[in-house]
Amino acid sequence: MSVLLEFSIFPMDKGESVSGPVSQVIKLIRDSGVSYQLTPMGTVIESETTEQALELVKQSSELLQQLGARRIYSSIKLDIRQGEMGRLAGKIHSVENRIGTVSTNQE
Repeated sequence: MSVLLEFSIFPMDKGESVSGPVSQVIKLIRDSGVSYQLTPMGTVIESETTEQALELVKQSSELLQQLGARRIYSSIKLDIRQGEMGRLAGKIHSVENRIGTVSTNQE
């Protein structure tokens, strides 16, 4: 099974810029070992189970609480599909096979 989970999560009570706490969430995701892609508006992860994906959301929330957040906003989207892993990149390649290169980062 392949579970793609796209989410954004941030503290609502830490002022206008939240890159500090969000960076700590990204570090948590990076250190978890799952495949992920950071975007300007959220992060997409790929895991083998729904439980594993949702556990990262839970850990992210707990981390923000440990960092002092008293109010947290999060939005989550799931794409769960039977079959092989690798859809994080595969979905992009599928579009590129149809129309050519697309922008996937800001560099």
